[in-house]
Amino acid sequence: MIPLSVPSIRGNEWVYIKDCLDTGWVSSAGAYVERFEQDICRVTGADYAVACVNGSAALQVALQVVGVQADDEVMVPTLTFIAPVNTIRYLNANPIFMDADAFYNIDVEKTIQFIQNETVFREGFSYNKTSGKRISAIIPVHIYGNAVDLESLVPICQERNIKIVEDATESLGTYYTQGNLNGQYTGTIGDVGCYSFNGNKIITTGGGGMIVTSNEAVAQKARYLTTQAKDDPVRYIHHEVGYNFRLTNIQAAMGVAQLEKLAEYIEIKTRNYKRYQQEIEHIRGLHIAETPNYACSNYWFYCLQIDKDIYGKDREQLMAFLAAKGVQARPVWYLNHRQKPYRHCQSYQIETAWALWEKTLNLPCSVDLTPNDVAYVVSVLKHA
Repeated sequence: MIPLSVPSIRGNEWVYIKDCLDTGWVSSAGAYVERFEQDICRVTGADYAVACVNGSAALQVALQVVGVQADDEVMVPTLTFIAPVNTIRYLNANPIFMDADAFYNIDVEKTIQFIQNETVFREGFSYNKTSGKRISAIIPVHIYGNAVDLESLVPICQERNIKIVEDATESLGTYYTQGNLNGQYTGTIGDVGCYSFNGNKIITTGGGGMIVTSNEAVAQKARYLTTQAKDDPVRYIHHEVGYNFRLTNIQAAMGVAQLEKLAEYIEIKTRNYKRYQQEIEHIRGLHIAETPNYACSNYWFYCLQIDKDIYGKDREQLMAFLAAKGVQARPVWYLNHRQKPYRHCQSYQIETAWALWEKTLNLPCSVDLTPNDVAYVVSVLKHA
């Protein structure tokens, strides 16, 4: 079976993890945790970084430190992995679901339209005209490594005091190449950004996450909350409810090794994306989705778009055929505004997301995917 997305272990992982074992520094204290944070800052240009146990924990704390409170509302795309939506509920706030654009990201044009037409600004905050509740934040998710059009979104969010928590869990290494954001990395544009190092991400620590920000006070608060909110760590005095969310030294050691290979991994994934694109454009009814021209993507996942009337198979039929031939593929996540826990929540003009969900399959995209693997997948697609 050619897997969808699995880790690549080809650097100093064994050396750094053995160092943790040899020295006994295996838990949430140790030199590699701070080193990993510093390395993330160096690679992304972030000023501060706080290592967490996973991307969901990073998002939860990020929302909390920017001021999201119970009964607030947070805008989020319906087309995304469910984690950012769940983190809103962890804080007893509620999501407002937005549509997707052609790149699977939150539809910025519709989001701006919603803010302008469906909210009112008073006493320093934006309020939803329908629910009357405060909209305190938005989570733009950089889906599959594609950069959200933040240059268009940031000004109105700043004007309306809607905090931006970037979900860059899929886009480590993606950066903007045009406009005012030229040269800046996803995760570093909003008030806070979050990365994930889950097993299927472009680099992995097995499970891990990172909060990044340019605001020192926000970083300090995030570090405080993720380490059990210790006001006096010697006498165990706590003035707030904290979390046991700190990354372990062993995981951070793996992260340091993986991050050393990030540029190489992106180069490989870019080559494989182009191989797929060049070969699949000759198959009628199939198309590899483009990435935004205003950014350089990390090409985390590849999206195959299917015109079932021309190709002769729909998404489910093709996924089953690929599996029978030893190729793992998967559909886009089911839209969150139709998930059972969230059907009662507000959604706004969801249209494009449905079309993308219906016609898209993700193809194998691991760093260790070989040219022969790509050729085999394409051959299967040609004969489906």
